[in-house]
Amino acid sequence: MPRPLKIGVQLPEVERFVPWPEYLDLARLAEASGFDSIWVGDHLLYDLKDGSTRGPYEAWTTLAAIATVTERVEIGPLVASTSFHAPAMLAKQAATVDAISGGRLIVGLGAGWNQREYTAYGFPFDRRVSRFEEALTIIERLLREGRTTFHGTYYDVEDCVLDPRPVAPGGPPIMLGSNSPRMLSIGLPVVDQWNVWWSIYENRVDRFAEVKAEVDAVMPEGRYVEATCAVLVTVGGTGRLMGNEYDARVATVAPDGLADHLRGLADAGATHVQLCLDPITADSIELVGRVLADLDR
Repeated sequence: MPRPLKIGVQLPEVERFVPWPEYLDLARLAEASGFDSIWVGDHLLYDLKDGSTRGPYEAWTTLAAIATVTERVEIGPLVASTSFHAPAMLAKQAATVDAISGGRLIVGLGAGWNQREYTAYGFPFDRRVSRFEEALTIIERLLREGRTTFHGTYYDVEDCVLDPRPVAPGGPPIMLGSNSPRMLSIGLPVVDQWNVWWSIYENRVDRFAEVKAEVDAVMPEGRYVEATCAVLVTVGGTGRLMGNEYDARVATVAPDGLADHLRGLADAGATHVQLCLDPITADSIELVGRVLADLDR
């Protein structure tokens, strides 16, 4: 059957140390294995339960590098914290990565949550959603119109011009990395997609359908915003992701049940999913790639 939705994969964050050459090899393998998109987390460090502290590669430079070693897949941050960059600079980074990739970027944006990295790197943690609201206004105007002036409580830009412009007219699609009521009220009027993380909807098709119904109920009249979701796929049964155990409430989705799970999400209205493989290795990418190939038959 034709594949009912786009299927991406998230590359490692801090599950283990991945040497940079291996990281790029994983990106190449994901494209060769038939994935539609490749995603990276935008985080700076985590304190792990074993007492260690570990950080991933920086997201935007990583996306630029992935863009140079792939040709077909869409790429994006899952999702970029608007708190880590001045919003006009984040728009500039996105436009540059969009150009490097030939227009394959999806701009996933969120307000952030991990206070440890904010404190460590010197970013303000307070009023993150209010800051996000102003940042999204600036980023959206620059990516889509190329120019803006904005004077807010947290950010000020005066006759800011985004040049060179993104590849596609109107800019790359913007994805809201949240399903919370206030974030939806901010994002749904302007974004192209919204996303829910696997732990929030418990990795269950029925719960995703409920979340989507809640989002649809507050959708501005006349707007269509694509529904997307992250999916945890347990390949080796480790019970860990990002170095920490995940909640027992989360439903287990193994490779042998993945095809049916993806069909269920498509029937529930998902248009794009990001698979979080546990563990995320070359072997797990190849194994799940074979599942995707079966979906296309």
